[in-house]
Amino acid sequence: MASTTLSKQKKPSSESSSRWTAKENKLFEKALAEYDKDTADRWQNVAKAVGGKSVDEVKRHYEILLEDLRHIESGHVPIPNYKSTPSTTTNLDEEQRYYY
Repeated sequence: MASTTLSKQKKPSSESSSRWTAKENKLFEKALAEYDKDTADRWQNVAKAVGGKSVDEVKRHYEILLEDLRHIESGHVPIPNYKSTPSTTTNLDEEQRYYY
């Protein structure tokens, strides 16, 4: 799925009205898996599978996805620092007891 944080920073004003729901993103991902780069009329098929999006919108969404992946792979996107929950800590404590 294309990152909304990164994509908001780089969207041209003409694309700012093109919002993608979680459902549309999931349909987009499934369509990309089904219609690979060698598929004839790939973008028309992806747009049809998503529904409500133009060929230009799905192409731009794909470019944003690739840009986000490049940022992640290059280390420009920090890894989130998740705090452990009590249940996570409890599970770790129980696992550690088996080793001591």
